[in-house]
Amino acid sequence: MAKYSFELKERIVQAYLNNEGGWRFLAKKYGISSIDSIQRWVAAYKKYGSEGLLRRPKNKIYSFDFKLRVVELYLTTGVSYQELALSVGMNNPTLVSKWVNDFRIAGPDALRLKCKGRYIQMGKTKTLISDTPAPSKSSGDYIKQLEDELLKLKIENAYFKRTEETAFRGNTSEHKARIIYSLRGSFKLKDILAITAFPKSTYMYWQKRFDRENPDQALEKEILEIQKNNKDFGYRRIYGVLRKQGLIVNKKRVQRIMQKLGLQVTSFTRKSRKYSSYRGKVGKVASNRIHRRFKTHILHQKITTDTSEFKYYEVDEKGKMIIKKLYLDPFMDICNSEIISYGISGHPSAQNIMMALNKAIEITSDCKYRRTFHSDQGWGYQMKRYVRTLKKNKIFQSMSRKGNCHDNSIMENFFGIMKQEMYYGVTYYSYEGLKKAIENYIKYYNEQRIKEKLGWMSPVEYRLSLLVA
Repeated sequence: MAKYSFELKERIVQAYLNNEGGWRFLAKKYGISSIDSIQRWVAAYKKYGSEGLLRRPKNKIYSFDFKLRVVELYLTTGVSYQELALSVGMNNPTLVSKWVNDFRIAGPDALRLKCKGRYIQMGKTKTLISDTPAPSKSSGDYIKQLEDELLKLKIENAYFKRTEETAFRGNTSEHKARIIYSLRGSFKLKDILAITAFPKSTYMYWQKRFDRENPDQALEKEILEIQKNNKDFGYRRIYGVLRKQGLIVNKKRVQRIMQKLGLQVTSFTRKSRKYSSYRGKVGKVASNRIHRRFKTHILHQKITTDTSEFKYYEVDEKGKMIIKKLYLDPFMDICNSEIISYGISGHPSAQNIMMALNKAIEITSDCKYRRTFHSDQGWGYQMKRYVRTLKKNKIFQSMSRKGNCHDNSIMENFFGIMKQEMYYGVTYYSYEGLKKAIENYIKYYNEQRIKEKLGWMSPVEYRLSLLVA
C-alpha cells in the first residue's frame, strides 16, 4: 500500500472542499490508487482538522481496556468501522474490524496483549522470555472475568442441550420460556435471559400461562381421531368433517392445531418432469365439446375418461426382480366427480375400455339430456368400435386437443390425487395386490373422501342429495 505525505493529503482535501472535482477526478489527477483513501482523508479532516491527516505511529500498542471499549462501542452503536475509528482517534478502521472479529470468535481474551519473545529449549523444559508481563491471574478482575466466562458456558451448554431434547416440539417462544423456567433452579434468571437474549417480558408472559389448561384439548382429540382414519386429510377436509359433526370452528384454528401437532399431509409433494406427447394430428378425432366446462348440475350428462399406468414388481423364474405394469380405465361423472365404472388390465386393452364404456352407458341411461363422453385423442377412443357404440346410443363424443392435458384436467386431477394417496411411496409386489388396492381406493374415493366443492360431501353423498332435492 502506497504511503502519501501529509502535504499531499492536505492539498487533495482542500481541492475537494473547494469543489475542484469529485473523488474519481482527484484520484486520477494526483495519482491516488483508491478513492476510498480520499474519502477517509476528507472525513478525518472534517472531524479532527489537520491532525486527522497525520500518520499514526506504526507500532502503537493499544491497551486491553481500550480495545474492549472500542469493540463494545461498535456492537452497541451500530456505526461503521471508519466512523468509529475516527471517533476514538484511530486512523486504521481495518484494525477495529480485526478486534471485533477476534472478540466474536474467542471472546475478550482475544484482545489481550500477546506475550512477545521466543521459546528457548533447555533440556525438556521450555521457558518463555517475554518483554511484556502476562496478566496477573491473582487479580480480582481477572478471576471475576474467568468466573463470568465459565457461567456463560455453563448456561449455554445447559440451554442448548435442553433445546435439542425438545426440538421435536417446535421452536416457539413458549417452549423457550419453559426451558428457561427449568434452568432457574441452577442459575439466576437475569443471567439466563442475558445470555440467551430472551426478552424478560416474553418470559413473564408465558410464565403466567404455564399452568393454564389447554383450551383446544377436546378439539385436538377430535382432530387426531379423524386423522387416524384419514391419513391424507389436510386441514380443509378436517374442517369439513368437523362441520358435518356440528362443531363450529374457524378454519385457521384447525390449521394452527394441525401444525402444532405435526399433522401436515406429506403425500402431496410436487413431482416435476418434462414430457411432451405431441406428434401432430394422428387418426380421426372428434371436436372438443367440453371446452373445459367442468361444472354441471345434471347427473350423468357429462362423462370423462382416460387411461393411467401403474407399476408393480414380480420375481421371475431366475429369481430376478422385474417391473410389470397395470392399466386403469375409469369413467367419471363430471357433476359429482364419481367414478361410475372402470376397467383394470395387465396391458392396454380395447376389451378393457369397451367393458368400462358399456357399463358407464348403462349407468347413465337415466339422464334426460343427451350425454357427452369426453376423452383425450388416445388410440382406444378412436377405435371404430368405440365411436360406433357412442353413436348407437346417441352420445356426443368429445376429445381434448392434441398434447393438451388441461382439456381433461378433471380426470388428470383424479389420477394425481389417487397416486399421491395410495401409490407413491408404496411398493406393490403382485398384480392382484395392486388391483385390490386400486379397487379399495376407488370405493373409498366415491363413498368417504369429502370435497370442499361438493359442500364437504363425498361424491356418492352429493349424488344422493341431488336426487332427494
